[in-house]
Amino acid sequence: MPHDLLNKRVLITGASRGVGAALAKIMAQRGADIVLNYRSKRPRAEAVAQQVRGFGRRAVLVQADITVQEDVARTMREAGAALGGLDILVLNASGGLERGQAADYATRLNRDAQINLAERALPLMPRGSRIVFVTSHLAHFYGEKPGLPGYEPVAKSKRAGEDELRARIPRLSERGVDLVVVSGDLIEGTITPKLLQRASPRLIEARREEAGGLPTTEAFAGAIADAAGDPTLESGATVYVGSTD
Repeated sequence: MPHDLLNKRVLITGASRGVGAALAKIMAQRGADIVLNYRSKRPRAEAVAQQVRGFGRRAVLVQADITVQEDVARTMREAGAALGGLDILVLNASGGLERGQAADYATRLNRDAQINLAERALPLMPRGSRIVFVTSHLAHFYGEKPGLPGYEPVAKSKRAGEDELRARIPRLSERGVDLVVVSGDLIEGTITPKLLQRASPRLIEARREEAGGLPTTEAFAGAIADAAGDPTLESGATVYVGSTD
């Protein structure tokens, strides 16, 4: 049975496509109002917003590059003005495999931006709120398990972002806000595995065979929605989606 998200006010980063878009739809079905952050794909974001509104929920579109501090500050102002606060912050947006970016882009996006988002959101979040950090097994287990060619800068920076957020758990707890991490195997149909296949052409097929199947976008999004609303999860808990072997 899905956990109740009725009237929860949710901000999802990277909500115009993939896991973020699927998550927005699922959480709206479960009764949440959604702030949809997107960087550049306005038509896609508008299509997601229409789906959210189709379930009778509020959808707020905010274009922002989360690596830009001023954009993050504006995002929180607009979220607060539209919804009056936030109950759930889903840190879904990540990257670092894009061509043409500076050498430090992965760190700025996957570590620095995540911390900035959490810090800026805190004044909007009442006691009982939750931050959900979305990551991958490749990043969560960075340094403990073998990685993939070309993915190390992303894995390292996302693991650093997770560690920085976990270090803030005592401070978050003082504010009555908890942190939950959701880590997934390679996800069918998402952009990261497709980009990784440039270096490893059989990557998805081989991992699918090794793990006995991979989570779909909808399954991963559903697990994130469950984690966002599960009152039994303690702060610092990690939810694993897909095989960890």
